[in-house]
Amino acid sequence: MKIKSISTWVADLDNTRPYTIAFKTTTEVRNAFVEITLENGITGIGSGFPSKYVVGESLDDTISVLNENYYGFLIGRDIRETPALLWEVYHKYPKNPAARAAFDIALHDAFTKYLDIPLHKYLGRVIKSMPTSVTIGIKNVQETVEEATEYYDNGYRVLKVKLGLDVEEDIERLVKIREKYGNEVVIRIDANQGYDLNTTIDFYNRTQSLNIELNEQPIPAGEVAQMKSLPWDIRKTIAADESLISAKDAVHLVEGEKACGIFNIKLMKCGGIFQGQRIGSIALASDIDLMWGCNDESIVSITAGLNVAFSFPNTKYIDLDGSLDLAKDVVKGGFNIKDGIMTPSDKPGLGVERIM
Repeated sequence: MKIKSISTWVADLDNTRPYTIAFKTTTEVRNAFVEITLENGITGIGSGFPSKYVVGESLDDTISVLNENYYGFLIGRDIRETPALLWEVYHKYPKNPAARAAFDIALHDAFTKYLDIPLHKYLGRVIKSMPTSVTIGIKNVQETVEEATEYYDNGYRVLKVKLGLDVEEDIERLVKIREKYGNEVVIRIDANQGYDLNTTIDFYNRTQSLNIELNEQPIPAGEVAQMKSLPWDIRKTIAADESLISAKDAVHLVEGEKACGIFNIKLMKCGGIFQGQRIGSIALASDIDLMWGCNDESIVSITAGLNVAFSFPNTKYIDLDGSLDLAKDVVKGGFNIKDGIMTPSDKPGLGVERIM
C-alpha cells in the first residue's frame, strides 16, 4: 500500500495557563502537523513542537523543512516499509528533531491503521495505565499552593514543580505543599538546569524530609562529568533531560559512572518513536528507569509518547500533561484520563480523530 500524498500545516493551539520555568515563559503553543494519505484513503497524522533552547531548532526551522523538497522521497513508497522509511527520515532531517518526530508519528499512525491494530499493540504494550504528573510553573508560594489545590481537587495526585531561580523560595514552596497534603501527593521537581553542583547537593540535603520523588536536570546539560561526581544517593534520583537528546547522549550518560538513575525521553528532543525506542533500549540494558516527558504539544504527539512509554517495562514515570492546558486541538481521542491516570485508546493507530 503506497503513500499517495502528504500535507503539512501549522496550528496555534493556545495555552490557557502560561507558565514560567528557569529559562523561559511560555504563552503560546504553535504546533506543526503532518498528514500522510495512503492509496486506500487511510491517513496518519503526526505533530512537532521543538524547544530551540534545548535542541537548537525553532518552530520556524521546523516549518522550513516541511515541504515536498524534503519529504518528496516518501511519496509512492510502500507503508509496509515503515521501519526502513523511519531510518530515511532520520537521515533526511539530521538537525530537525521536531520535523522528524512529526513524520515518524504520522508513519507509525498510518502503518498501524493499515494493520488495523492500536499503535501500542504494535509496539508491544506491557503497561496498562499510569498516572501522569501535572506541572506547576515557577510562581510565588501562595500561587503555587493555589495551583496545587486546583490539581488536587481535580483528582491529580502527582505534581511536578518547576524550580531553579531561588533555592530558598523553591524549598519553601515544596514545604507548603507537603504541609497541606502530607503524603497524599507525589512531588517531583524540575530545576531546568537552574542549579550548580553545590546547590544541587544543598537542595538534596535540605529536602530529605519532603520525600521528593525525583529531580529533573538540576545542573546544566553540558556538565555530565559533574553529574557523575555526585553521590549515588543523589544521582539515582536525577532524571536527565536537557543532557539527553540522542542515543549517543544516552550512552555517554551511562558510560563508567552513571550520571543519573532516570532518563527523561521526549519525542521532540530525540525525533520520534523510533529514536525514543533506541534510547529506551539503552536504558533497559543499563538498569536505568524511564520517564517520558513532553513540551506543550497536541494530543497527537502526547498520544505517541504514551504509546511508546507503555511498551517499556522500565517506564516508571510519565509527565505527559502537555495537551491538558490547550484551548483547542486538531484532533480528539488518543487516550483516556481520569484522576490523572492515563490509558491509551484501543482504536487502530494513535486512536485520534481529526476535528480541524
